[in-house]
Amino acid sequence: MDIQVKNLRQYCNSLVSYSRRLTREVRIGDVALGGSNPIRIQSMTTIDTMDTKGSVEQAIRMVDAGCDYVRITAPSLNEAQNLAEIKKELRVRGYSVPLIADIHFTPNAAELAARIVEKVRVNPGNYADKKKFEEIDYSDASYEAELERIRAKFSPLVKICKEYGTAMRIGTNHGSLSDRIMSRYGDTPLGMVESALEFLRICEDLQYYDIVLSMKASNPQVMIQAYRLLVSKLDEEGFQPYPLHLGVTEAGDGEDGRVKSSVGIGTLLEDGLGDTVRVSLTEEPEAEVPVCRELVKRYETRLPHDAIPEINTYLINPIAYTRRHTREIVGIGGHQVPRVIADFSMKASITPASLFALGYQYAVQLDKWNIGDMACDFIFLGDRLIDFETPGTLGIVYNHSTWVANRHQPRTYPLMRPNEYLKDQACSQELNFVMVRISDITRDLMMRLKDDTTVVLVIETDNNHGYAEQRRLFVELLNQECPVPVIIRRTYHDLSSDQLQLYAATDLGGLLIDGLGDGVWITAKQCGSDHEINRTAFNILQATRTRISKTEYISCPSCGRTLFDLQETTAKIRSRTNHLKGVKIAIMGCIVNGPGEMADADYGYVGSGPGKITLYRGRNVVKRSVPTAQAVDELIGIIREDGVWVETNDK
Repeated sequence: MDIQVKNLRQYCNSLVSYSRRLTREVRIGDVALGGSNPIRIQSMTTIDTMDTKGSVEQAIRMVDAGCDYVRITAPSLNEAQNLAEIKKELRVRGYSVPLIADIHFTPNAAELAARIVEKVRVNPGNYADKKKFEEIDYSDASYEAELERIRAKFSPLVKICKEYGTAMRIGTNHGSLSDRIMSRYGDTPLGMVESALEFLRICEDLQYYDIVLSMKASNPQVMIQAYRLLVSKLDEEGFQPYPLHLGVTEAGDGEDGRVKSSVGIGTLLEDGLGDTVRVSLTEEPEAEVPVCRELVKRYETRLPHDAIPEINTYLINPIAYTRRHTREIVGIGGHQVPRVIADFSMKASITPASLFALGYQYAVQLDKWNIGDMACDFIFLGDRLIDFETPGTLGIVYNHSTWVANRHQPRTYPLMRPNEYLKDQACSQELNFVMVRISDITRDLMMRLKDDTTVVLVIETDNNHGYAEQRRLFVELLNQECPVPVIIRRTYHDLSSDQLQLYAATDLGGLLIDGLGDGVWITAKQCGSDHEINRTAFNILQATRTRISKTEYISCPSCGRTLFDLQETTAKIRSRTNHLKGVKIAIMGCIVNGPGEMADADYGYVGSGPGKITLYRGRNVVKRSVPTAQAVDELIGIIREDGVWVETNDK
């Protein structure tokens, strides 16, 4: 099953100049999407759709928070019919927000909802197929027969949408690709794209074009690659430039959900892709809206930005992860995980207690340092000296002149500017950091960097389009075949800790997703505590899956299909398992995306009926119909059986 993607076209207007991809405008009630319209924000209700009053009140909270569209699940005809009552009550209360019916498995519910609401969302993975995780060997003829079966199932909905002026989102989910797609294309971004294009071809054959497309996954890397490939394939096959709905599905809650969503959504927004966004958090839906707003508003002021040199040769594969080849220098680069540099150069004073925020705990009675999973690797002190012995795993970086006076101290390294480096100033025999901007990259500097086995570049930018400028610098290194390791540095001022998470995850995460960067360095002034800044760096590495430092949770946002209190259960599972570094646990409210989206998880906890949970090991069911009260203990029992459980002293 080796399907090659050939002749991949550029997936955005420009890799160096910011501009939004111009898409077809789609009318969704009175709120148009795509074209020259602003990037729209949406979320989804979590109340039972049959609870009219609760659904209306929650929708109102979402609109008041800033939602342009409200999505509501319609798993059966009853819920689809009740959308009319919800819409009626919203209008009575003065809210004209367009409603979107979310459909899985039930074409008859979709056909009814399309006559009521302004937009329907269908999932091509389960609209006409049932998932059994079977691999089927199709001939071309048998595959074509399957497509005709789908056409017969899907065409009635298309005709209704066309008649009623109802828009449609064809929303592929990585976790619910059909067995047919999986058998032919595999669990790949190409399979996700083809799943949507099969339905899109039917729409265009019927001359229906009020369509929005999405490619959601819980893994930001898969999600980003699928959207990029989708845009390229639309262009290649002559489709119209349909607007895109962006989202990372099952992102989770808290800082993890925000960082993971920012990596996925923000990376695409940087390249001008995306016409509407939804951040899927395991929280109240109105809590998603401010996060969406923060992600989107950066692009309202992206122009003008400093010019960035054009790219003539682009050696980065945007739809397949390959880490840039670099030499290893004192644990940086090569096959080592990306390193984290903390910036303490602006501190008035530094004591052993200052390092607590960086993952180092000093035990006074034992006179030793305890090193946490989120302990940074280097600390930049600038010209500030410290008068205590530091942990043996922590490197100290000084400005060059200060390092010269203190170079005999262990594990200390200089930070130089290009002019200092090229003047053959005194330097370390082991490791030297050279700070550069793209304008510093000269022929002389490049020739020196190619052969120097002691240098790690630190790249920085103050360009308003800094992500693209730093990517352009990586392109130059690749084109010149320069294997110098690179630390990506970004500087932020006067942000809340939430804003810092979102911005840094976008700016650093997108480069890491493309295999660029051997470490991260966040300099943050008035942006939260040292602990929050350090955690943000490690959370970005976790979200990009380049360095795992804690348990990962794949947790869906609650919706009307959810069969238990998702927020409470997620918090409970977290509290019992958050010490299991590297273990991935999926917590799913229902079966819609459960087994598929859990394909990347080690264990799964899925609602299968009122008060009942199904537990998974990977994709395989281990226990069915477990009472909710016992399910977390049973999950931990399975982890213990596998020898994965680690005892903790925490009570």
